[in-house]
Amino acid sequence: MDRKHEKYQRLVERCKSLSPVPTAIAYPCDETSLKGAVEAAELGILRPILVGPRDRVEAVAAQCGIDMSAYELVDVPDSQAAAAAAVSLAREGRAEMLMKGSLHTDELMSAVVRSATGLRTGRRISHAFIMDVPSLDRVIIVTDAAINIFPTLIDKMHIIQNAIDLSQALGYPQPKVAILSAMETINPDVPSTMEAAALCKMADRKQITGGILDGPLALDNAINLDAARIKKIDSPVAGMADILVVPDLEAGNMLAKSLTFMANADAAGIVLGARVPIILTSRADSVMTRLASCAVAALVADARRKDTSRTLV
Repeated sequence: MDRKHEKYQRLVERCKSLSPVPTAIAYPCDETSLKGAVEAAELGILRPILVGPRDRVEAVAAQCGIDMSAYELVDVPDSQAAAAAAVSLAREGRAEMLMKGSLHTDELMSAVVRSATGLRTGRRISHAFIMDVPSLDRVIIVTDAAINIFPTLIDKMHIIQNAIDLSQALGYPQPKVAILSAMETINPDVPSTMEAAALCKMADRKQITGGILDGPLALDNAINLDAARIKKIDSPVAGMADILVVPDLEAGNMLAKSLTFMANADAAGIVLGARVPIILTSRADSVMTRLASCAVAALVADARRKDTSRTLV
């Protein structure tokens, strides 16, 4: 418990050396979403562009005692218009990040993936949880637990590359990637083991770059060195994984929630593979988790600014 949040706090501290990132906040029409954006702004992580109905946003601000004079507000009639306008700000380059307000995730993401006016790139869009598990000495990235329900092999190639780029932005130059299954041996009757083997060979052939991949690995021998030694797994990843790639959304969702509710972990979230990083927060998130999500996105935006190859177009 003494170590809870320490990894998130380090991420937030790293952002203090960066310029605030212009961020379109889509429909910040409740206390949680508006205060989350303002708190991140006060720490210098982002510069919010509030997108929503002026009367509703100002009413929430008044209720919370927030001075709105310092923030730009784009007046739109409803949540659907807010999603479209926020995405348009990102397309125009006025916003380098997108943040979900109090609208439904589906509303925001449907505007993001729209073919003519959205933020698609050549990459598959995916979600990553950046988990702060008190018992571990590093953040663990779990992907994809929120967007891709049954990802194909090619989808997983993109999911892994997105996660590697994220990990590098967080300061891990060559992250260790564990491709999870129920076992660590290849079994033709278990498709996830076959896909794990193929993905590792794709990394050997430079179709996936920047990370060290191994799989299939079971969860225990992916994150615990003793478990890996007991099973005599000779691997540069086993027991030391930075990224956990799950077989499908159900497995990822269960893993992330198990860590949250049984290991006292926090789960910051970000959407990757679009033109800009997208901050997805939940009303149940703690203040520190919200700030960590913003900090992660800001570090990704900074990495893309420094390396134009990360624009993914």
